[in-house]
Amino acid sequence: MKNAPTAALLTRIERDWRTARPDLNPEPMLTVIAVQRTSGLLQAELEAFFAGHGLSPAAFDVLATLRRSAPPEGLTLGELAALMAVTPPAVTKRVDALNVRGLLDRLPDAADRRAIRARLTAAGREVVDALLPQHLAHEERLLAGLSAGERQTLRTLLGRIRAD
Repeated sequence: MKNAPTAALLTRIERDWRTARPDLNPEPMLTVIAVQRTSGLLQAELEAFFAGHGLSPAAFDVLATLRRSAPPEGLTLGELAALMAVTPPAVTKRVDALNVRGLLDRLPDAADRRAIRARLTAAGREVVDALLPQHLAHEERLLAGLSAGERQTLRTLLGRIRAD
């Protein structure tokens, strides 16, 4: 049943656990499995989409974060890490790879010689601006089965799980 649809898989898992251990409530497990399978599907879809454009989701995240949040002088790698909710070493690796590709510049921070700033190059800005409408259309297709209200409810519920 590895590739079984999630609903069928969850029904089978619930039935099996209720038979094997009727004293336990498998509902938390079923919910987590549903979230994990959905997350895996979305991740695979995003990876395939960005691979078709020569990027990874993580690389696009750096470019998009700089595009939406950076002042003209760019962001420090620490600021970038905080805005992306990833570790500074992960940001450094991504920034270095994008710098080699000419999509962003690494610059010394004028206020702190120890800090490095990342700033989009013209080529990086072009990539983000060209890809963003396609990315949003792709995500719209992925979420087409949910109304605007359901999407908001989903974000709220997932936020409650994360306690943020």
